[in-house]
Amino acid sequence: MSSVSFGIDTFGAVTRTVDGEPVSQAQVIRDIVEEGRLADEVGVDHFGLGEHHRPEFAVSNPHTVLAGLATVTSRITLGTAVTVLSSDDPVRVWQQFSEIDALSNGRAEAVLGRGSFIESYPLFGYDLQDYEELFEEKLELFELLRTEGPVTWSGRLRAPLTEQQVYPKTERGRIPAWIAVGGSPNSVVRAASHGIPLMLAIIGGDPRRFQPFIGLYHQALEQIHAEHPERPASLPIAVHSPGFIAATDEEAVERFVPGWMETRAKIGAERGWGPPRPDEVRHEIEQGSLYLGSPETVARKIAATVRDLGVDRFDLKYDSGGPHAYSMETIERYGREVIPMVRDILAS
Repeated sequence: MSSVSFGIDTFGAVTRTVDGEPVSQAQVIRDIVEEGRLADEVGVDHFGLGEHHRPEFAVSNPHTVLAGLATVTSRITLGTAVTVLSSDDPVRVWQQFSEIDALSNGRAEAVLGRGSFIESYPLFGYDLQDYEELFEEKLELFELLRTEGPVTWSGRLRAPLTEQQVYPKTERGRIPAWIAVGGSPNSVVRAASHGIPLMLAIIGGDPRRFQPFIGLYHQALEQIHAEHPERPASLPIAVHSPGFIAATDEEAVERFVPGWMETRAKIGAERGWGPPRPDEVRHEIEQGSLYLGSPETVARKIAATVRDLGVDRFDLKYDSGGPHAYSMETIERYGREVIPMVRDILAS
């Protein structure tokens, strides 16, 4: 467990001031740069930035913001959480990551997925009936682009390429990539079949319920390796889950829960869920996948998840729509207090 790494993610939620005044989307983007710079300073290993096309979120093109972060950080890995590859062009996505890699001196990583919202599909002219095929075709092309050699490819939903060189090339020769999944067995097997590390988005319920998916991923990798010895027999697995840190458990609840209830109510109404209940968030804090509380409370819970699932990386999604100052405090405490405590717990 000594090799476990720790990241922090944001979806760029539109925030409010401590007095409850709304903050502009432009200011949220500037605040994210400050948050990423702090994460770099306090020892967090990875910074991830989500892509959304909704009024609640400020970031629709995370690659642009990551490029800005590349120029004000020095050591932290910079990636997405996630790039919605299905509704983007793999060539442009690869080029964006290549340029982030140049600006950061080799610290870019691609986290690819289909997203938890569907607004990007009609926005960019894609048919949701092609949901599965879009991701499969574009992932296949992106993997060819990662070789950084001439690309020959054809599919049904995009124009073919023949011996196409794509620029700029990276100095290290390859952009690291992950596939993010929400718990679909087919998505887990797809990640293994492409030989790409797996990132599990565990956003609710007992994290231990994902043990079968981890077992399925290991089994698929081993089977592929047995048939093709040149393919890896094991690859890293990461977990991404929401959280919030304050000085005490009580203060964390007081600061976080109102925003969580508001967001849950809005998204739930869109998806046909019932209204949120106070006991629902309490259950997620005590038994689910919400890592909320004091540094000690959060550290113990993260360590338990890392041990129970045997993962190589844990990413905390820290934004809640609350004040920027609360996000900064969460990042500060995560880097300076929580991560060292988790490492000590795992070492013991």
